[in-house]
Amino acid sequence: MSVPPGRTPPGRTVYEVGELVEILRALIEDALPRVWVQGEISNFSRPASGHWYFTLKDGRGQLRCAMFRNANIHVRPPPKDGDQVLVRAQPGIYVARGELQLVCEHMEPAGEGALLRAFEELKKRLAAEGLFDEAIKRPLPRLPRAIGLVTSATGAAVQDVLSTLARRYPLAPVHLFPVPVQGTEAPAAIVRALAELPRRAPVDVLLLVRGGGSLEDLWAFNDERVARAIRACAVPVICGVGHEVDVTIADFAADLRAPTPTAAAERATPDATEWRRDIASLETRSRLAVERLSLRLRERQRALDARLLAQHPQRRLHDAAQRLDELSQRVAHALRSRIDGRRQRLAQLQTQLALHAPARRIQQRQRRIDELCARLAAAQQRLMTRADARWQRNNTQLAGLDPRAILKRGYAIALDAEGRALTDAARTRVGAAVHVVLSQGALDTRVERLQGDD
Repeated sequence: MSVPPGRTPPGRTVYEVGELVEILRALIEDALPRVWVQGEISNFSRPASGHWYFTLKDGRGQLRCAMFRNANIHVRPPPKDGDQVLVRAQPGIYVARGELQLVCEHMEPAGEGALLRAFEELKKRLAAEGLFDEAIKRPLPRLPRAIGLVTSATGAAVQDVLSTLARRYPLAPVHLFPVPVQGTEAPAAIVRALAELPRRAPVDVLLLVRGGGSLEDLWAFNDERVARAIRACAVPVICGVGHEVDVTIADFAADLRAPTPTAAAERATPDATEWRRDIASLETRSRLAVERLSLRLRERQRALDARLLAQHPQRRLHDAAQRLDELSQRVAHALRSRIDGRRQRLAQLQTQLALHAPARRIQQRQRRIDELCARLAAAQQRLMTRADARWQRNNTQLAGLDPRAILKRGYAIALDAEGRALTDAARTRVGAAVHVVLSQGALDTRVERLQGDD
């Protein structure tokens, strides 16, 4: 029976696509309000809007996911394809495409991501303690007497290490301490081996190795107990775990990190091939050294022969005779020089004696006396002349001052009764006796009259 277009057959409920999708979304959101989902990120995209779009998958399925900007702004660092993550999300349906999707509200590393975070935290803490400091790393023995090996007895790594050691350095015995290198029991077994193997065998170095694997497979070597056991081990430890790109906490704690188990065996031993080359080089150097020594010894022997010839008695007699002649000549020359010197000294003394003879000195002194006497006479004459001239001057002056000379010119000296010279008429009186001294004789008179200057 056909139904006209635009009409719904009786007894049927018909939904529009968008309507049904909305109903399904509501059902899913009501049934699963919030879920935690773990998986691997793929097809990660980050448009200019800042929202994240990606697929979360595992081995059995995949889901489309969206994480909007207001939620992903707190996730650092941003994820990338291949990351294992754990998300808290709201399941729902993207109506425009009718696809089931998760709207993520929170994201954190899961699986390997969580392990990496734990790895970094442990690495930072042990480094702060100084457990990885280069100053505490122990030097490796150049020629180990015995080598300890801690690894699984059934893995490929043990065969690689044993074959490498046998090829490079077969002289040193290898003491194997088998341990599990994966799983929860591995860390304790490795710690026990690191402590017991150096006590059981006289090993000089210990190799801690295992082959490659995932981060979870290698996690036993990221155990804190293993790191501390490496530093507490009685001998240096070389760690060769995984491949070259794999790095574990044990690598940082070890005295030497090797990129692979085979490389660990190589770092622990010298190369026999290099030894053979070194031995050949030493043989060549030794041969050359012996040849040079032989040449020096032959030259030394020739020098000794020459010295022996030089020390022959006849040669020594000749040398002694020649030496005696030389010494005789030197003595004769020395005597002549000494005699000539004494002669010159004698002549000098004779000259000095002649200069200091008594007669010569008496003559010199007599001439000196005569010279002094002449100088004395001349000095006396000069003194007499000067004294006579001074006497004449004084006599002349005295004559000029003599009162008698004045009296001879007609002057007289009047003296009062007391013998004092009268120079003023007022000093006498009329009738007073006056004694007058003349040039020839004297007069006694009396004053009859006084006259003044006027």
